[in-house]
Amino acid sequence: MTDREPFRTRIKVRHYELDTLGHLNHAVYHSYGEVSRLELLEQAGALNGVEGFAAVLLESHIVFRREIRAGDVVDVTCDAKFGSGKTFSMDSNIYKADGTLAAEITCTLGLMDLERRKLATDPRGRFAEAGADLKLLSTAEGD
Repeated sequence: MTDREPFRTRIKVRHYELDTLGHLNHAVYHSYGEVSRLELLEQAGALNGVEGFAAVLLESHIVFRREIRAGDVVDVTCDAKFGSGKTFSMDSNIYKADGTLAAEITCTLGLMDLERRKLATDPRGRFAEAGADLKLLSTAEGD
């Protein structure tokens, strides 16, 4: 790993995102992860740069660590990790303003060929060919 911090997106929690207990609704944690993933892909030039392909979410898992309430400001990280197969991960952590880890989200994605409706065999290579900033996408060396 490098010493570089993962990409971060800051979000203020809105009242309508709460559950009946006054906590951030469980589904909204996933939405916050999606916001950070899309922001990262956009800033890295990977969102629209891979013509004929789209990143698709295949699996998502969340571990809730601390409650989040209305008015809280959170930072949502995102970091991509590529291997040698058809899938890659984009993991996020949600931190409260004081640095407390509130949630960990792990996601498995693929890069779908929109014409063939099949996953690309080398998503990292496709992103690279499209000119995406792989150093922004991932803090892992070699990615």
